[in-house]
Amino acid sequence: MHTTNRIKVICQDITSLAVDAIVNAANNGLMGGGGVDGAIHAGAGKGLLAECRTLGGCATGEAKLTGGHLLPAKYIIHTVGPVWRGGSQGEAELLESCYLSSLRLARENGVRSLAFPAISCGAYGYPIERACAIAVATIRDFLVENTLPETVTLVCRSKDMVQTYMKLLGS
Repeated sequence: MHTTNRIKVICQDITSLAVDAIVNAANNGLMGGGGVDGAIHAGAGKGLLAECRTLGGCATGEAKLTGGHLLPAKYIIHTVGPVWRGGSQGEAELLESCYLSSLRLARENGVRSLAFPAISCGAYGYPIERACAIAVATIRDFLVENTLPETVTLVCRSKDMVQTYMKLLGS
């Protein structure tokens, strides 16, 4: 684990974290899918899918909140990242919006501890270094202005991603 101020970096299964909220890298329908989204839906149980059905989907760059259901997290914040299309189709702005929308929703709901996966870095193909840079800059800027969340954990799927985040955090 690495900590810089209020940002931690770990290589762990996001569904196992006992934090106030985890962020789900969801699809627009919020009905589950592959990768992190599939793991979160599987771990949370059928109640999550039932609750997601009431939300009417989620636009790319936005975020919606549900209960954590069977997961140790109290809440799940679902955000839909952009599919990488070369970088000239507003992907950076949409990815930044995912992080900001999630952070705002966390703050509004009194979330003290929040965990993010690397949004859009799986099946959506976003280049990891670019995505990590957006994540770190957006989270850092938000935390300077806000007391909540108190801690943000960046959850990685590989040691290489941990190193990328650590480099961006100046460690």
